[in-house]
This record gives sequence, C-alpha cells and structure tokens, in this order.
Amino acid sequence: MKVLVKRSHNDEVQGYEVDFENVTLLTVLNHVKTKIDSTLTFSQGCRSGVCGSCAVRVNGREVLMCEYKPNDGDLVEPMHNASVVRDLVVESSAVEHFSRMANTWSEASREGNVSEEDMHRIETQSDCILCTACYSACPVYAVNPNFIGPFALTRVWRYVSDPRQTKSDAKIAAIQTNGIWDCTLCGECVPVCPQGIAPKQDITMLRSKSAMLGYNDPNMSFVGGLDFGAPMF
Repeated sequence: MKVLVKRSHNDEVQGYEVDFENVTLLTVLNHVKTKIDSTLTFSQGCRSGVCGSCAVRVNGREVLMCEYKPNDGDLVEPMHNASVVRDLVVESSAVEHFSRMANTWSEASREGNVSEEDMHRIETQSDCILCTACYSACPVYAVNPNFIGPFALTRVWRYVSDPRQTKSDAKIAAIQTNGIWDCTLCGECVPVCPQGIAPKQDITMLRSKSAMLGYNDPNMSFVGGLDFGAPMF
C-alpha cells in the first residue's frame, strides 16, 4: 500500500510504501517515522479517538488518524484554516481564541435538578474533543477569518440550553457579530465531526433564540428602507 503525505518543507507530496492491511493511519505513519523517514512530523496523543490531536485531512475530508484505516493511494494533508507548523502539524490557537470570543464556558449558574430531557439536549455538545475538524471543513473562513465558527457556536448552544445557566442572554449577544448570521448553514461541519455533533443544527437553534431576544440577521437589516437589525428589549 502506498500512502501520500503533503510535506511542508517543499510543499510537495511524498509517497511511502508500507506492507500493512487493516490498520489505522496512525499506525502506518508511526511505522514510516520510525522505519522509513524520521523527518515526517505529525501529532498524536491518546490513540483512541478521545483527544483529537491526530486530526488530519485524507482525500479532502477531516479524519482522526487513530480511527481511520487508509487505502492505497490516500492523500494525507494538514487541516485547513490554520497555519502549518510542519507537515501535518498545524497551529491550534484558534480553539482558545474563538472560545474566548464566544464565552464558551459557564459564567453563572444556579443549583437545581436537571431533567433527563435537558441532559440529553446538552450532553452531545459536551462531547467535543477539540479536534478542529469543523473549523477545517468550514468554507466561511475563506472570506471571513474572524468567523467564530462551528466549534465555539455549538459550545454556546450547550450553555444557552442548560437550564442551570443564568447569563445566557450575554452569550447570545456575544455571537451576533462574526457569529451565527455569518454561517451559511452549508452543513460541511456535520459529517466530519468524530463525536456526532451537528453544529449546523445548533447554530439554527441559536438563531431562533436570538430572534426571541429581538436580534435579527444584519444582512436583512434594511428591507424596504426600514432598519430591522437592532435588538428590541
């Protein structure tokens, strides 16, 4: 089997022949690094689909190397929408940056029982492993690098929909600019998530929540000469 890897030092694709079948891509690249080419650089961590550090693109789609089993001729590339450090390793500060912009944490909460229905509503969003696959797959970054993005927005929905949180309105306010209205709802982020999270659905729910609080799509602010964009309280 031959695996193709895009290298950063010359921006060219390099092929590696390996005698493996039915193993993960991470196993293949570890073999390449230890037995064939020690200069090949990539990230790895838990090796069990939990930490998200081994995320790459294979044939144009985001995968975790510790879960994906390669085929002959597969092309392995670094994640999109991030600066390449070396080979398959990319700069990952976007997670912290956009999380901070969107306040994706618990700011204030009250004690109380949470129903099974409410827990089911937020448990999927809590499973994010910070692999940035959704950021890599998102086409909005091509025109707006300040877009808060699917990971951060789906985390906002996790807290906004938690009945124990008491500052959900502030979180909604934080995602009006470069946030929910900039998303095209193309759905590219959904199939690449290894945890089965659907950011498109969460962003749609955030739009509905925003409308309930008086916010509107700024792209529709001037219809017939009338300004509908300002929130009304």
